[in-house]
Amino acid sequence: MTQHSSSEPDLMSLVRCAAAAADEKKANEPLIIDVGDVFAVSDYFVIASGSSTRQVHAIVHGIEEDVRRMSGRGPVRIEGVDEREWVLMDYGAFIVHVFNQEQRDFYQLERLWGDRPRVAWEPNVRPEAELA
Repeated sequence: MTQHSSSEPDLMSLVRCAAAAADEKKANEPLIIDVGDVFAVSDYFVIASGSSTRQVHAIVHGIEEDVRRMSGRGPVRIEGVDEREWVLMDYGAFIVHVFNQEQRDFYQLERLWGDRPRVAWEPNVRPEAELA
C-alpha cells in the first residue's frame, strides 16, 4: 500500500465520494459493499445503475470527475465505456460498477456478494470542502 500525505483523502472518503457522485447523477440504488476480507484484489465495490446508456455515461463521468477532484487520481483502468452497459472503473482499493439497469438485473452482483456487509453512506452529501 502506498503512503499518503495527511492532506490526501482516506479510502473510505473516496469510496463514499464515488457513491455520492453516482447518486448526484440520479443513479438507481447506489451502494457500497465491503469485499476486503474475501476479495484479494480490492476492498470495496461501489455499484450503481442508470436507466439509459446516456445516464450510464453521465454517472461514470460524474464519478471520475469527483474522485479526481478529491484525490487527484483517475481510475487505474476503465472498461466498458463504449458499450455503456457495464462500466468497470478500477481505482485499485475500490472498484466501481456502473450498469445499465437491464444488465444490473441480469448479473445481480448484490446477490452474488449478498453475504458481505454494506457500507452506510449519505446520499447527496459530498464533502464539498474536499472537492474544492
